[in-house]
Amino acid sequence: MTKAGKPALRVDVVTLFPQAFEGPVSESILRRAQEKGILEISFVNPRDFTADRHRTVDDRPYGGGAGMLLMAEPLHRAIRSALPRRTRGSMVVLMSPQGKPLDQALARRLSRLKRLVLVCGHYEGVDERIMDFVDLELSIGDYVLTGGELPAMVVTDAVARLLPGVLSKEESSVAESFTEGMLDYPQYTRPREWRGRKVPEVLLSGDHSRIREWRRTAALKATRKKRAELLTESK
Repeated sequence: MTKAGKPALRVDVVTLFPQAFEGPVSESILRRAQEKGILEISFVNPRDFTADRHRTVDDRPYGGGAGMLLMAEPLHRAIRSALPRRTRGSMVVLMSPQGKPLDQALARRLSRLKRLVLVCGHYEGVDERIMDFVDLELSIGDYVLTGGELPAMVVTDAVARLLPGVLSKEESSVAESFTEGMLDYPQYTRPREWRGRKVPEVLLSGDHSRIREWRRTAALKATRKKRAELLTESK
């Protein structure tokens, strides 16, 4: 929690299905982050900003085509409810397969914000005019999901664990895959030998300099084997 008693980050999720978040946000790291007062998560349903008795939020696209689109007005009013005015340290993000791919660097950038509004699309997408009120389109991969709820959960988790004080050990969010452009090094725990497979002797040596060197070499080897493109991208 900040000195003023406010959370380090408030996340408002604009979604038609707030109940979908009940499990993920009430368990593990996200639960602890909220209990510590570091993170606040709220939900805004566009259906609460409709003008008809059916609470209609979607309609057919002009020009024809399959599926339905989320209408601009209920979505705009929901966003304005979550963030009445743009302020420094705030961002409105639309979860979209057309968006910028999420990576660790972007997650860290988002973790430095004070207010983050995650807008979950649904159906065939949103009325394009709502994009004037969106700062960033964000994707978690080149595939299409039913809605933006699962991606919003991923973003919230990736960002929350980077907030100071959330993890039990600050170094846990530093020495991880992608933080330095490489995958994490292999790790082992007890027993020292399992089914004929032994823990590398260097990790048992107590020589921290040798262990650091082994870990860096092992991380480089793992990256070359599993995600060689990361080494090319970091050059």
